[in-house]
Amino acid sequence: MSLLYGLNQQINRHKVFVSYHHANDQNYRDYFERMFSDTYDIMVSESVQIGDINSNLSTDTIRQKIRDEYLRNSTVTVVLVGAETWKRKHVDWEIGASIRKTQYNPRSGLIGILLPTYPKPYEPNIDYLYHTIPPRLHDNIQCGFASIYNWSNDPKMVHDWIHDAFEKRNKINPDNSYENFVNNHSGERWY
Repeated sequence: MSLLYGLNQQINRHKVFVSYHHANDQNYRDYFERMFSDTYDIMVSESVQIGDINSNLSTDTIRQKIRDEYLRNSTVTVVLVGAETWKRKHVDWEIGASIRKTQYNPRSGLIGILLPTYPKPYEPNIDYLYHTIPPRLHDNIQCGFASIYNWSNDPKMVHDWIHDAFEKRNKINPDNSYENFVNNHSGERWY
């Protein structure tokens, strides 16, 4: 338990793994963790930091290290969704690994947060187009396991999103049926 940003209200802090497009959205990931882990203390970061894993390792070794050293300790995975996040094989794999319950790794809750860089649709009352967010995230929004939100700097709101995902993680079965990405994808959208 921790004090919520100066109020006399106790909150549960959850261990959060942040999945994102490293090349495009690093600044948002850094800001998100600084704001909600360091400044407001509403979460504990379990994310991979730049330089934590040797990028010269094979893809399978990198995935195993992320699963065994970072995802194992997390209870909620937050996907920061920018313009090209859906294309990234590691984002797809991190979502899939985090919602899979195994003997050694418990299942994490899942949320998506649309970054300010995410291209908003031109249609009124629609925050996103499903084929421009990670497909595995979309499948889990559809089945009720995950939720997606617009970016916010409000610590109480973000805490509530994370806590809700934590609460749902063992109450609703996730959908992990989407075929794993083998490579990064390209194009404007997935089909």
